[in-house]
Amino acid sequence: MHNVLVTGGSRGIGLAIGRRLADAGYNVIAAARRESDELRAAIGLSEGRLHFRACDLAVIDAIPAFAKLIRDEFGPIYGLVNNAGLGTEGLLATMHNSEIEALVQLNVLSPIILTKYVARQMMADGAGRIINISSIIATTGYNGLSVYGATKAAATGFTRSLAREVGKLGITVNAIAPGFIDTELTHNLSDEGRKRIAGRSALRRLPETDDVARMVEYLLGEGGRNVTGTVFTIDAGNTA
Repeated sequence: MHNVLVTGGSRGIGLAIGRRLADAGYNVIAAARRESDELRAAIGLSEGRLHFRACDLAVIDAIPAFAKLIRDEFGPIYGLVNNAGLGTEGLLATMHNSEIEALVQLNVLSPIILTKYVARQMMADGAGRIINISSIIATTGYNGLSVYGATKAAATGFTRSLAREVGKLGITVNAIAPGFIDTELTHNLSDEGRKRIAGRSALRRLPETDDVARMVEYLLGEGGRNVTGTVFTIDAGNTA
C-alpha cells in the first residue's frame, strides 16, 4: 500500500483528494494545522487508510522534522501532494507587507522546502510522484489576486524544472491548475459571480473538488507513469 502525503488535507480540495485516494487503496496522511470535523468523519469511514498529522507549514524550521516523522511512522512516501496554501485576495497597492510575506511563504517557500526533504527520501527509494496544486490564475490573471497569481506561477515553474532534476531517479513531478472551484477561492463570489464564470466556461459549469482528486489519482497510478513536467488545467473549459 503506497503512502501519500497531502498537505492542506483538512478541507476543500485537499480533503477531496484524501478521501478519493483512501477509497482507491492508498494510505493517506493528511497534514494541516488542525483536524476539521469533515476530516475526522472521513477518517472514521476510511477503514484505517486516512490519517491526520498536525503540521503548521508556515513554520519553515519545523518542516524537516515533520518529513522525518512521517517517514519514521509510515515508511516510504510514494506520493506528495502540495495542496496547502492561502487564497488571500487584495489589491497590491493596499496589501500589508506582512500579508504578502505570509502568502509567499506558505504558497511558495513551504512546499519547496517540504518537497526537498520528501524528494530526498524518494530519491533513495528510486520512485515517487510529486503533484503541485497551482491555479489557472497563474496564467490568466485576476483582479485582486496578483500576489496569489505570482505564487501559483511559481508552483508551475518549480514543477517543470524539478521534473528534469529527478526524472532520472524514477520520480515524476506535475502540477494541476484548477479553475474556479466551489471552495475557499470562490467563497467571496456572489451566486451571480459564480453563474457568470460558469457561463463563460465551455461546459457551462464550475468544476468540483473531486475533479481535481481524480486527476491526482490518475497521476499517482499506472496511467501517470510517463507523465512529468506538465500542468493539467481543470476548469470546465474556462480558459479554452
